[in-house]
Amino acid sequence: MAEPELRTSPLHAEHERLGARFAPFGGWSMPLEYTGAGVLAEHTAVRTQVGVFDVSHLGKVRVRGSGAVALLDRCLTNDLGRIGAGQAQYTLLCTEDGGVVDDLIVYRHGDDDLLLVPNAANTAAVVQVLRGSAAGGAVEVVDQHTDLAVLAVQGTRSDEVLSTAGLPVGHDYMSFVPAELEGVGLTVCRTGYTGERGYELVVPARDAVAVWQRLREAGEPYGLQPAGLAARDTLRTEMGYPLHGHELGPEITPVQAGLGWAVGWDKPEFLGHRALREEKERGPARRLRGLLARGRGIPRPGMRVLADGRDVGEVTSGTFSPTLKSGIALALLDPAVTPDTEVEVQVRRRSEPFVVVKPPFVRPSTREH
Repeated sequence: MAEPELRTSPLHAEHERLGARFAPFGGWSMPLEYTGAGVLAEHTAVRTQVGVFDVSHLGKVRVRGSGAVALLDRCLTNDLGRIGAGQAQYTLLCTEDGGVVDDLIVYRHGDDDLLLVPNAANTAAVVQVLRGSAAGGAVEVVDQHTDLAVLAVQGTRSDEVLSTAGLPVGHDYMSFVPAELEGVGLTVCRTGYTGERGYELVVPARDAVAVWQRLREAGEPYGLQPAGLAARDTLRTEMGYPLHGHELGPEITPVQAGLGWAVGWDKPEFLGHRALREEKERGPARRLRGLLARGRGIPRPGMRVLADGRDVGEVTSGTFSPTLKSGIALALLDPAVTPDTEVEVQVRRRSEPFVVVKPPFVRPSTREH
């Protein structure tokens, strides 16, 4: 059977002109890194100046109609009562046994109008669950996956870039405002996946090229660097941010992943609430921890972790940290393995020393004003 054709971003031709190296990601062909820069340079640009990512592969799901907030509150883990119009919230959609269908951001435009941004590969599953829950009611669940593009401007100079482009800046973390850029209506969100101060722009797909070009022009005095998904992964790993398929999934619950803060425990119900309450009460069988290399070992997903010769878990994400110049990992471990414990990771045919730490590995600056 032939593989399904990969989708491409509305900015695909722009990336080709920049010499991007592409890779499949969630059913899309997306830039991994750019010629003349590469992962280390792109990562460093975001940490020290500013980078711009095309993350248009992310899903976009509009939930509209009378009772939209109530519907989502019955489905998603977090409590939408914690935020109002113009605010965003990290949350999860779980199965009845507590596994994670996906983690996502909800943008609350109003009581009857919300935008969900799930992961690319899970968008169809999220839409299916929500439509099933909305069946027979007044709420409409619309898949806008290819109608909208998302551009992420991330880094210490992100405010300068957006301001130069003529866009609003300075609003609170996890909030968003409507804006216009040379006649293009868009949304400027104070969100991101890098741990740095930054913004994500939700733009009509047909206008994505014009917005991308304006951002690059505005960002030139500030060293704006186009960055690919490889740098996005090293940046999010340094922050300890979970990625579905690694730190989250059908067999990995929010309790195990340390995401209890994204669960509205006081809500009467949400999908998977019984299983998650029971797991919280008894304690999870494994917990997500960070691992920091004592030597030169670079961990990778699937590698086993040993403590005193005993297998205590496995690496879920592992990489070389360009900021720390060291190997780092996220790992699901036996809950008895606590921070400051010395462990070994089986890197190929040798054991490499690591210490268990509590992420993030690098101080986040997302909330700085």
